[in-house]
Amino acid sequence: MDFALSEEQAELAATVRSLLEKRADSAAVRAASTSESGHDEALWATLCEQIGVAALAVPEEYDGVGASFFETAVVLEELGRSLAPSPLLATTIATEALLAGGTEDAKQRLLPRIAAGEIATLVTGAAPVLDGDRASIVLAVIGDELVELEGAVPTWTESMDQSIRLARLDLTGASTVRLGDGTSAGARAELVAGASVSALAVGLADRALRMTVDYSKERVQFGRAIGSFQALKHRMAEVFARTEMARSASWAASYALAQGADDADFLTRAAASYAIETAQLAASECVQLHGGIAITWEHDAHLVFKRAHALGQLSGAPHRHRAAVAL
Repeated sequence: MDFALSEEQAELAATVRSLLEKRADSAAVRAASTSESGHDEALWATLCEQIGVAALAVPEEYDGVGASFFETAVVLEELGRSLAPSPLLATTIATEALLAGGTEDAKQRLLPRIAAGEIATLVTGAAPVLDGDRASIVLAVIGDELVELEGAVPTWTESMDQSIRLARLDLTGASTVRLGDGTSAGARAELVAGASVSALAVGLADRALRMTVDYSKERVQFGRAIGSFQALKHRMAEVFARTEMARSASWAASYALAQGADDADFLTRAAASYAIETAQLAASECVQLHGGIAITWEHDAHLVFKRAHALGQLSGAPHRHRAAVAL
């Protein structure tokens, strides 16, 4: 593959970034994260209706855009950079699981709703579920079956990063509707989750780096901008190099998943391992190089730190991804 976005993909990224810069600044992100819904519903509607972010990987025969997972990853990277809370991660995982394991009837019934902007999520175990308390379409992998859950009772679960919404589902009184093959759906969902988190991590690392570089140009110590000190230059250069390599790994994984390549599993786990660690490094340097201001509630450094921590938990810690490909 060419390690560059096509003209259409670059335009997609630019459009999403422009919208997020206008509608998801620091104040908006904080307000949305602590709102009853956990996200800016108007922003989500705009992303779905005007850009079609939820419909990108949905084939045209199901009222989707008919692009691929790669285009969705492009959007996720921009969301990672902005820190805006969004149901796109959960919806993407559920969409890809349905595409991989769902019957034709299930796809015909559910995918047009997802493409139109209904929030979907996937339950794969006992862990808290992404957007479990606000999803109108709740899928689950139970044994070797992919099912739709109806009547599950969600309870919001507090998390360190308030911009990532989690809930626990009580399935005691829930009913299930069989949708298809759970083995295929679960395998696809696991890889898509890893690649999606990688994209979010790359965006976050880039955000942390830009914040740090900009501050280093403004903060003066000993009569000079701190960005002029060689030791700090080296640290920021290291984060830049790591971020660019993480982006390449993330793009390679997303492209492999979109194309159904044989090495998609290896590339996805490599990308997740590298991108998450890079985001954690970038967040750490962001806090340290900002100094005392970074530990105040008013500064956004703590939002970056929290997101970096959360991404390391969503699809597995970096060492677990490395262990999976080492076996």
